[in-house]
Order: sequence, then C-alpha cells, then structure tokens
Amino acid sequence: MGRKPERKNSKNKIRRPSDDAANLARRILQFLDSNYGEEFNSKQITKKLEIRDSLLKGGVEPILQQLVDSGAVSKNSRNYFSSTKDPSFITGTVDFVNPRFAFIIPDNPEVAEGDILVKDADLKQALDGDKVRVMLFPLKGKTGRTEGRVLEVMERSRDEFVGRVEISPRFAFVVPDFKKMHKDIFVHRGELMGAEHNEKVIVKLTEWREDDKNPTGKVIRVLGKAGLHEVEIHSIMAEFGLPFEYPQEPDAEANEISDKITEKEIKARKDFRDVLTFTIDPADAKDFDDAISYRELENGNLEVGVHIADVTHYVKPKTALEKEAFNRATSVYLVDRTIPMLPERLSNGLCSLRPKEDKLTFACVFEMDRNANVLKHWIGRTVIHSDRRFAYEEAQECIDNQSGDFFEELTLLNNLAKMVRKKRFDQGAVNFETVEVKFKLDEAGKPLGLFVKERKDIHKLIEEFMLLANKYVAEFIFKKNNGMDTFVYRTHDSPDLDRLETFSGFAKRFGHQMDVTNVQKISTALNKLMDEIQGKPEQNVLEQLAIRSMAKAKYTTEPKGHFGLAFAHYTHFTSPIRRYPDMMVHRLLEHYLDGGKSPEAESWEQKCLHSSEREKRAADAERASIKYKQVEFMSLAEQKDYDGIVAGVTEWGVFVEITETKCEGMIRVQDMDDDYYEFDQRNMRLVGSKNKKMITLGDKVMVRVVNTDIDRRTIDLEFADNDRKKPRSRPFN
Repeated sequence: MGRKPERKNSKNKIRRPSDDAANLARRILQFLDSNYGEEFNSKQITKKLEIRDSLLKGGVEPILQQLVDSGAVSKNSRNYFSSTKDPSFITGTVDFVNPRFAFIIPDNPEVAEGDILVKDADLKQALDGDKVRVMLFPLKGKTGRTEGRVLEVMERSRDEFVGRVEISPRFAFVVPDFKKMHKDIFVHRGELMGAEHNEKVIVKLTEWREDDKNPTGKVIRVLGKAGLHEVEIHSIMAEFGLPFEYPQEPDAEANEISDKITEKEIKARKDFRDVLTFTIDPADAKDFDDAISYRELENGNLEVGVHIADVTHYVKPKTALEKEAFNRATSVYLVDRTIPMLPERLSNGLCSLRPKEDKLTFACVFEMDRNANVLKHWIGRTVIHSDRRFAYEEAQECIDNQSGDFFEELTLLNNLAKMVRKKRFDQGAVNFETVEVKFKLDEAGKPLGLFVKERKDIHKLIEEFMLLANKYVAEFIFKKNNGMDTFVYRTHDSPDLDRLETFSGFAKRFGHQMDVTNVQKISTALNKLMDEIQGKPEQNVLEQLAIRSMAKAKYTTEPKGHFGLAFAHYTHFTSPIRRYPDMMVHRLLEHYLDGGKSPEAESWEQKCLHSSEREKRAADAERASIKYKQVEFMSLAEQKDYDGIVAGVTEWGVFVEITETKCEGMIRVQDMDDDYYEFDQRNMRLVGSKNKKMITLGDKVMVRVVNTDIDRRTIDLEFADNDRKKPRSRPFN
C-alpha cells in the first residue's frame, strides 16, 4: 500500500503534520505564557489564535493535553488551561515612540536585554514617560526583541497636555501638540472653559476607564488662537511644564532681602575692589554672573581672577526661594524670552555683577606666567567692583581695532586664553563648535530674519577661563580627600565604540575619512574631522550627528572624568544665577572651606539626577521654540528652490537641511511619485526599484517648501526637479 501524498499549502510548499503540530504547540504555549495568571478553555484559545484550519482546530485539544503531561501547562477541574511558567517582572519608563507600540526602558538595565517592546493593546493606558510595572513574555517576538505587557501604571509622568480644540455639535476633542501623546483627549462640552474651535488650550486628564479608547479631560486654561506668537510660545511652555510666572512667596522673599553689604561681610572676604575687573556678556543680557579681574604682579607674573556671583549668600536653605530654585533647576532660554531660575530681584539685581557697584562673589584666582602656565591658584570668597560692562561685540572690537577701553588687557587675556585652549586640545579635548540659530523678531514676534551666531575670539576667551575655574574647583575638592568627599561633578563618559563606528560611516558618506580603530586617538580623529568641515554645507549635520554619537554629560556625585574636555575632574561653578548645580557646588565648597565634614552623598545624588532631568527639559523646550520659529520663517520666506543636504534617511522619508536657513524639513516617501523607493537600512539610503536612483545621507539636493505646519512644527519639502509643483500650504493664522 503506497504512502498518502503529503498536503501542500497555498504557496505550494510541503506542509508536514509534524511541523504543524510543533508550530501549534509553540503558539499555544507562547499565548498562555504571555497571559500569565489567566485561564482559557480550548475554544477560547482557538479563537484567540485565530485558528480557522479544520485540521489545526482538531489538534488544539490533544496538543493542550500533551503540554499538560509535560508540565508546561496546567488544567483545572473545569478544563481551563493556564501557563505554569513563572514570568519575569521589571519596572521601567515608557518611551511611546509611535501609535502602534512603545519601548519600556528598564530601571535596572541588567534585568533585560535592551528595551522592552510593548504593543499599544498591552500598554494598559500607559503614556510616554510613565513609570510602569511590566511582565516580560518568555519568548522573544518576531523582531528578536524581548516583549512584554504593562501590568500597572505606577506613576504618571504628566496629566496635563497642550493641544488644539476640535469641537463638534455634541462633543469635543483636544488634539495634543506633544508628538508622543498618540491619543486625542475627549472633553465634554461643559468642560471647555469657553474655548472655541481651533484654539490652543491646556487640558487636564480626569478619567480613563479601562474600556475607553481615549482619556477624558477638562480644559484648565485657554491659551488663545492657534498660530499667534504668544499663544504658540505659551503652548511650548505648557507642553514642557515650564512655569508662566514666578510664585508669590519666593518673589516676596527676594524683595525683602537687603541690598546693603556690611563691613563685617567685606572683612570676611578678599577685597578685589581696587583691581581692574569687567564683565563680558551678550548685548541683551541682564544677569551678569561672572567677571574677570586682571593685574600684573610685582614678580612679573599675571593674576587672572574668575569671580562668580555669590548667589548662596542670598538664597538660604529651606526657604521658598531655595525650593523654587531647586524645582526649576535652570533658566530656560526660548527664542523671545528667558524663564529665570531666580526672581528678577536676584538675577538682574542683587546677584548680577553690574558695573560701578560693590558685589559679593566666589572666586578662583590664578597666578600665571606669560605662557599661560598656572603657577598658583586660590579659591575663596571675594568682593569686587566691576569697572566696565562689555557686550561681546564691544570687547571684540577693542581687540580687533587695538583701541578702546582696556584693549591692552583684553588682548593679553585673549592671548592667554588661546594658549590655555591649545593645551586643552593637546591633552585630548574635543572641539565641538555647534551651529546656533538666532532670529530677528518684530514687536509681534514675527521672524524678520534668521542668522547663525558667530563664535569669535572673545567668546572663546570667556569660555576658556570659565572652564579653567570649573576644572580647578573640581580638582581642589577631589584632592582634599582623594575623591571621598561628597561633591557635585559634571561628567562625560567616553563614547561607545559601536556608535562611533556608525558615525564614522556617516562621515564617510560626506566624503570624510575618520579612523576610530585607535581608542587612544579618538579625540584627535574627531578634531581633525571638525576642522575639515568648518564652513562646509555639511558642518551642522555632521556636528549634530557627532554629538548624538557621544555620551550625554550629566551631574553626579561620582568623581569621574569629562571625555569631551579631557579633564580628570570637572564641575559647574561659574553660573549660579541660572543653574542650580552651581549653587550646590558653592554650598559644598563653602562648607569644606569652613572646615566641614563630608555630608552623605545620596541626597546630593538625587539633586544631581533632578538637575540633569531639568537640564534636558530646558534643552528640549529651547529646541522646540527654535523649530517653531524656523517653521514660521519658512512659511513667510520667498517661494523658491533652495540648496539642501540630506541629513537623514528613513523608511518613511528623507530629512533635508536647507543650507541657507539651517531649517530641516522632510520629503515623504509617499509623495515621491516618480518611482517606488525601498529603504536600504544598512547603507542608509533609498533606492528606486525601477530607475535605481539612490538618495543617500550627505547628498546635495535642491528642494522647495510645499507645506508648513506650526502645530506639528514640521516643514514638508519636495525635490525641486519634481515635474509637478504642488500648491504651497500656509499655516492657519
């Protein structure tokens, strides 16, 4: 008797019954393991796994019994089945990357291989940034990643969102601005606070029932008509949780502080009031927190003092002022305003080192020879009297023209700074000169012009002496007790070699070779590349990619080094008016100078963590405000073709940086109708399936603007050689 022919599936591949059974057993086991703690009968399992093949349906019961016999599955008296496998649990933070899934970043990276993928249906209404408890699935998903299911939202990251109101006859929704909030928020008509259709509002979540697709909220603040400058800036402030005004209690405390400096206080400090001292800041600055003193000593050496506003003399622990400064942790600089860490009475008044006024300071004073070698240094409290307030441009003109107030001293300090800078790079510092975009705004906030801020010698002069002071303060504390004393350091880890290798590949696509095989010479290779790209179209793109390939600098009590600056120890001492970590440094420095013992580190480490998080929030808000103005500027700009450079390639589109304006926009793959383009991830390029046209990172292209969306802060582009020109859309006004 001959064998029965083996069945074939629809694709004419042989399907063996043993293969089907093994695959079905794997699917059943994975389903039960992934639903730990739940019980299902065979019909429910068949339905959940969407088994429609009659032969496979018939195999569910016997396979379940085999799994029970093997101990992998248990069965109760009602013929319900459940997993016997003990799952793993972790806690972590949600990164809600798109509407379909999120990643959970584990609190303890050692408990899982990378981030955990969780599908939207398994998020249990968790939102971006939430702290969650997650059950890990025993088997990895199709992507090869560990997957899981959220069991509990432990802590909401936020419950207020900014968005635009869309009103229909019976109900309303708020469409959030935040790109990682993928759910519109339902609002009852009676909870709108009078908001009208298309107005920007702040909405607070009030309820999210388990069976509801969308959360419910109520409007708590109406910002105004979308598209208006003040409304959009307030939207950004609300989106990032930035305060709209300074609270009354700390502001009142600041106003009660006396501006008198007593003789007793002066006698407790080194008196530098007769030493030439000046400040150099941006022309529109009002908070001058650093000054430089200069004099020639009798022995022929030079004395350079870096004097920093003594903020902690005025802001005392356990006061409302202190609590608010800690909460803010940093001043935030948006395109049209500063959101200060300290109230104006302190930031622009008592603590600001204004000219022709006695001021209390903390200083690091260097005795240097004329080759910029530091021979001695002293750290302590001083009193100064600034002789001159320079804007950067004024001081640079004095050096360039060799005339004007204190031009000789400025020139000599500039020469010293150049020598200090050269030594720093010789020791392995990395030269990151990032492009900074600035706007000229009219009274209504409309962008009249866009320009790239130029860094000149005078900026580098101030930078070098601030770096030097920060370095010596950190080393002073570290050397006191071999790093055992609690202190606040600014650290920067060495770069990950895999990420550097990837960046090297990017640079190569722009025509630049970068050797990252020699770990000891990475900074040399980076500096060589940074020098090569100065003034070239790809400069901004490659600088941004280089920074992203680096580790992130952070505040910590661990006395680690700073890779980017090539310093064994570094801190932030020089900007206490605008950074809370500098206030922490001043407090600890004063404590040790007065003979105090090392405090426990844990509470200081928590403050460091908070400060690093606030620093990131400020940077994100600043970038959002710049992006908003870039989008608005391009919506008003001349309709023409622009030179651009491909700054990124993804499966859904091509990012192009416009060379003239430094604005970035996207050309969507779905709009590229001259061919069907496939994404080659390995080579970071799109390839046309018919014409074989390749679009690669670093390509120089011509583009035109087809749409600007202020709500989403996006610019849509198309290639200028597209035959069909699309009508250009405008943002709503």
